[in-house]
Amino acid sequence: MTEPSPDYVQSLGRGLAVIRSFDAEHPRRTLSDVAKATDLTRATARRFLLTLVELGYVRSDGALFWLTPRVLELGYSYLSSITLPDVAGPHLESLAKQVHESTSVSILDGADVVYIARVPVSRIMTVSINIGTRFPAYATSMGRVLVAGLSDTELDDYLATITLAPLTGRTIITVDGLRKELAKVRADGYCVVDQELEEGLRSLAAPIRDHTGTVTAAVNISTQAARYSAAAVRKDLLPPLLATAEAIHLDLTRVQTQT
Repeated sequence: MTEPSPDYVQSLGRGLAVIRSFDAEHPRRTLSDVAKATDLTRATARRFLLTLVELGYVRSDGALFWLTPRVLELGYSYLSSITLPDVAGPHLESLAKQVHESTSVSILDGADVVYIARVPVSRIMTVSINIGTRFPAYATSMGRVLVAGLSDTELDDYLATITLAPLTGRTIITVDGLRKELAKVRADGYCVVDQELEEGLRSLAAPIRDHTGTVTAAVNISTQAARYSAAAVRKDLLPPLLATAEAIHLDLTRVQTQT
């Protein structure tokens, strides 16, 4: 058995062990049950139980002890601290391992997308992408998914204020052209951008929705055009991407509805 560190607080560890001794199979326990389950003496287990009773985490009828709903506060503190990158991170790692390509999550900030989570597999752009990296939304797959998720009024405002520049020879640089592309993204539920941000780069993105169904972020896969044709991107990369977006949505919904 590993020795505890010098900073280990034994009493805290024992108190948590007492709480964990209650479960679905043992919602109510006697003092002897708790002592046996936690490997504590009856006297020690009794002190912890009575302390938890006084704090409101445990109730007792004199013979049996059981947890109160107040223990949910402990879990609530954790759930309240969970952020979108925390939720998305494991899913991005799984997706990257599955497709062997870099994966990212971003949010919309004004006219830009901002990267908030990323699992790089290889460097496929001339610029380095890190958390906080920004790109113009109009030329990126994640940006178009996020803009397509705006309300009609918000979309009109966005299109009225942006300046479209030809980042490559393929970049859509007219408002009408972009509006048509965004309508297609809304209808399809995903977006493919083919070498509009940088030559040789293809990316595919899908929306991440919160518990209300609102598009709150986007997840993407980026690859070199030499590795995947536009058709292959849809055939081979789209299904796992959509599955990942849905998995993040479900986990995000669980966190948001429990907090």
